[in-house]
Amino acid sequence: MTVQEVCVVVPGDIDDAGAPSGGNHYDRRLCEELAASGRPVRELAVPGAWPRPGAAARAGLARMLAALPAESVVLLDGLVACGVPEIVVPETRRLRIAVLVHLPLADEPGQADLNAAERDMLEAAGAVVATSPWARDHLIAHHGLDPSRVHAVTPGTDPAPLATGTDGATRLLCVASVTPRKGHDVLVEALAAVAHLPWHCECVGPLRRDPDHVTRLRRLIARHRVGDRVHLEGPLTGKRLDDAYAAADLAVLTSRAETYGMVVTEALARGVPVLATSVDGVPGTLGQDPTGAVPGMLVPPDDPAALAAALRRWLTEPDLRDRLRAAARRRRGTLPGWDDTARRMATVLSRLRRGTR
Repeated sequence: MTVQEVCVVVPGDIDDAGAPSGGNHYDRRLCEELAASGRPVRELAVPGAWPRPGAAARAGLARMLAALPAESVVLLDGLVACGVPEIVVPETRRLRIAVLVHLPLADEPGQADLNAAERDMLEAAGAVVATSPWARDHLIAHHGLDPSRVHAVTPGTDPAPLATGTDGATRLLCVASVTPRKGHDVLVEALAAVAHLPWHCECVGPLRRDPDHVTRLRRLIARHRVGDRVHLEGPLTGKRLDDAYAAADLAVLTSRAETYGMVVTEALARGVPVLATSVDGVPGTLGQDPTGAVPGMLVPPDDPAALAAALRRWLTEPDLRDRLRAAARRRRGTLPGWDDTARRMATVLSRLRRGTR
């Protein structure tokens, strides 16, 4: 029996080493694992400033979709699809289209005006895929979608060696794009409150997505006089990112919104405990080890005092560090791989039908 090809439409910067993102990593690893499982995959990258493309990008997407044969199975990254329903929705009448939503546009600062466009797109799609059970429920409630058409396909995790850490306590690692949603300003405020204790924080992630925010963050770091201890490293990939994780004693994620939080499982895959905000899908991603222990700490978002208190405990309580590190290493063995993600996505795509508009 011939397995039908799936066309995966992704933003044109998916290979841009200067701007890596969790969404791009998900798209790339999904394509690789679908192909490895025997599913023919055609990856179609569309250049443009998504979700607000210019005229050339809009025309390019329209031509790309129009060139696909009728009944083609198409998985569109929501960053591409959800800002331009006037282009994609008409194609749902002849193509079997699913939309993969990494983050609802209304949850991204500056994109709330695209909420209605996203709703039109998701209502017309043959299926909607979210990246966590929390995100699935959120999309259903926020847009009033039929629950039978919305699916959760969580990211996988690549196996990684156990991190050696530095001294077991003081090396902090934050892997996140430097944008307001990721809460680096809250992290800096909290670190300033524990400046009397020994620590070093390496912030890894793209710096060019919001230059004004980066400028404000650098000023905040300077005002608190922690510039010699908080380093904005920019994006790291491959061995350099692996080395950063290997040297980490604690991973920190201070997001204001997060549908899943892939960096949480990337840290756990190396046995590194996680201090994160208890926002959206993050508690489910952190999870529990087989004994029921949580492999990290959760604090409220936008609360520098609570974050500082958790950091103080981590830095001053060896028994706590030992417990969290042991739980992280046990949790490491329970993380699903990308092959599981590909199987779940293949199930969704195999049931895909054309839309009704």
